[in-house]
Amino acid sequence: MDNSQDYLMLAFRVLGSLALLMFGMKTMSDALQKMAGPQLRHVLGAMTTNRFTGMLTGVGVTAAVQSSTATTVMTVSFVSAGLLTLAQAISVIMGANIGTTLTAWIMSAGFSFNITNFVYPVFLIGIALIYNKKRRVLGDFLFGIAFMFLGLGTLRQTGIDMNLGENQTLLNFFSSFSPDSFFTTLLFLLIGGLLTMCVQSSAAVMAITMILCSSGVLPIYQGIALVMGENIGTTVTSNIVALSAGTQARRAAFAHMFFNLFGVAWILIVFKPFINFVCSLVGYDVTMTTENVGKDVFLANAAKLSFVLAAFHTCFNLVNTFILIWFIPQIEKLVCRVIKQKPDEVEEDSRLHYIQGGLMKTPEISVLQAQKEITLFGERMQRMFGMVMKLLVEKNDEEFEKAFQRIEKYENISDNMEIEIARYLEQVSDAHLSDETKEKIRRMMRQISELESIGDAGYNLARAINRRKTSGKDFTEAQYGRLNEMM
Repeated sequence: MDNSQDYLMLAFRVLGSLALLMFGMKTMSDALQKMAGPQLRHVLGAMTTNRFTGMLTGVGVTAAVQSSTATTVMTVSFVSAGLLTLAQAISVIMGANIGTTLTAWIMSAGFSFNITNFVYPVFLIGIALIYNKKRRVLGDFLFGIAFMFLGLGTLRQTGIDMNLGENQTLLNFFSSFSPDSFFTTLLFLLIGGLLTMCVQSSAAVMAITMILCSSGVLPIYQGIALVMGENIGTTVTSNIVALSAGTQARRAAFAHMFFNLFGVAWILIVFKPFINFVCSLVGYDVTMTTENVGKDVFLANAAKLSFVLAAFHTCFNLVNTFILIWFIPQIEKLVCRVIKQKPDEVEEDSRLHYIQGGLMKTPEISVLQAQKEITLFGERMQRMFGMVMKLLVEKNDEEFEKAFQRIEKYENISDNMEIEIARYLEQVSDAHLSDETKEKIRRMMRQISELESIGDAGYNLARAINRRKTSGKDFTEAQYGRLNEMM
């Protein structure tokens, strides 16, 4: 009974530590994105067609916000909003894959020594800053870091307490898989992908892999196969997000998946030589076993495995980017061929083109989506105004009726757009925002109200012109003069 209770407590500690780690990373990432929101806009706004600039931007943004998923989803959003071309987005995504390797290095550092004693002062500073209005976001950031390292430290200690290296059942299970078998590599690759898809956090799966490897239970080849699976699993997030988005956004998400699938394909060809090369960089001996060197020396060697995993992740993404960055135009053609333009993507629908539910969770960046949608709203109202002018001079009954029906449709579109954009901006304004962004949202609320009023005015004019036609009476010269003045 005691053993079962011990195992249950250890299981809860592992799951709780992973929850702390994921919560800490999310809090830290959100805080960084809030702090860097306006700067990110300027960086992405100044993006050129240079593939290397795009790649370096992806590296920088991901290293700054500590989330490749955030960068990729942000990039997919910018493509959807027409702020980036597909080629630019592909280069940013390549950079994001390099930038995210910093997370693995942070985690490997957390596993190499007990960091939990240092987190409590950070919690103290964080809570003090949270109650300071001007420094609140910095407080959130420090809280996120503290939670992340507390989760890593607890996870590391739990791994030690579990004595995984002495658990014969676990050792027998992993040793039953032949490290030389291609099937074993594929199986662990699949497991890594499925786990990442389930928990929606490659960091959590990476943490589990580091515990298993550094305790000497999981051989390095299987551990790296899990990491490769994580690279594929993490692309599912951006692809799921892009399903409800426009064609360009789905293409950017697919390009992200292609990048990682291609990388895994060539790694499988040079699997062992590449891993042995990475191990030699870190100073890990792949030939060492408990039998030929003793337990203490073996575990000291195994402790380097968290750094091996981080080094592999970095080398893999660097080499993969170096190979593919020269073929961005070809990748763009491929994804355009695979994901074709939807036939129903026409301009006369009431669907929002740039604001997608759940597409961008960072309020500072969401404002860009709304701005683009308001621009489209303005273009539609201008188009509607042109229809009213055409209606005024149209003599053909059939063409007149068609034009009037289109104006009616546009009036419904304007009502719908005002409601949807306002609802979206209200959701965004619920979050913690900078004063600049709050003012921007107030202006945008006023803009959509005015645009909707223009739509109403256009429809009222069309109804007046329609009544003129059905009644058989004409406007007076003075009324025509005022209409022309309005036009």
